[in-house]
Amino acid sequence: MNALNPSRRTLLRTGAGAALAAAGLAAGAPTAGAASLVTGGKVRNLTGPAETGRFAAPWTDLGIPARCPDGSMLFVCGDTFDGGGVGGPDWRAPVGLRASKPSLGSLVIDGSVGGAHANGLVPEGHAGGTTAIPSDVFTVGSTMYMHLMRGVIYRTHHSDFWRSDDNGTTWQYLCQWPGDQYGGQFQQKTYAVADDGYCYVLSTAFNRDITSGLLLHRVRQDALGNPAAYQPWGYAGGAWAWGNAPTTITGARRWGEICFRAMGGKYAFTWLNMAPLDIRAQVFALPTSNLFATPEQTVIVPTVPGLEVGNAVASPYGGFIVPGSTFADFHLAVSQWFDNQNYRVMQYRINGLAA
Repeated sequence: MNALNPSRRTLLRTGAGAALAAAGLAAGAPTAGAASLVTGGKVRNLTGPAETGRFAAPWTDLGIPARCPDGSMLFVCGDTFDGGGVGGPDWRAPVGLRASKPSLGSLVIDGSVGGAHANGLVPEGHAGGTTAIPSDVFTVGSTMYMHLMRGVIYRTHHSDFWRSDDNGTTWQYLCQWPGDQYGGQFQQKTYAVADDGYCYVLSTAFNRDITSGLLLHRVRQDALGNPAAYQPWGYAGGAWAWGNAPTTITGARRWGEICFRAMGGKYAFTWLNMAPLDIRAQVFALPTSNLFATPEQTVIVPTVPGLEVGNAVASPYGGFIVPGSTFADFHLAVSQWFDNQNYRVMQYRINGLAA
């Protein structure tokens, strides 16, 4: 999942003006200024020829991490290739790579769904260049859920939702949403599993080259596979409320990957920011907190190949929170792609994140 050759299309923003006005901002104005930069550093490569080549997955990205019911950690990856580099043979998406011992200090992928050959988790023949890009994977009780964006990259025809009751080994289809729902702003979804019986869902368009709002829904955890059960959060009649038409909850921008998690009694939201290119985080008390006023903390900064040090990464994207993270010990799965042999998932530790 990368920034090369993006398609362009017009995004219909739904109610963005009302939300911005409610926050006292003009349409198109930036959100709260970034806080002072935190620090961090690379822990290890999670994928690559040496790390995951033995699973026929030397070239892969995203690696969205989820703690499985059996205690292992599943990394759900995007476009995956064997051979000499990106675009090589045996194109699969998504695939599942597994760490049997998910300690943050010794996180090593030592298995895959498929054994010696990481299999595609769902049917996807790539006819006409289509693919199945994961936007989130998470666990509720003994069940894992996976959200996929389907179509030619950045031209999402629909997104679909799957469940697994065997630690991510097999997946059953649940439902789908049309790609043009809410003007495309319901294509890319990420789920925070709360302790109140709900999942809170943030969504954007899946196209880094267009401006999108950020929408919030909630859905009961026992109704995740029912599209009609997703209740929007919106601004109408001078007030925010559940059940109003969805309104962007922060300033519209060009979004890359997004990740939303309940942790440490609060909520953490990370995303690939496109202008300027970096990975950012916000920490807030409630899913309905005012993100217009919540400081943005830059956790990964861009650089060029050969000058990567600390939390500076050449061609970064992804930025998914690794389960087991705390605000004092915050880990991200960060992807990288700047040529056909520098395409991988890496683990980064972030220091000094203000909670």
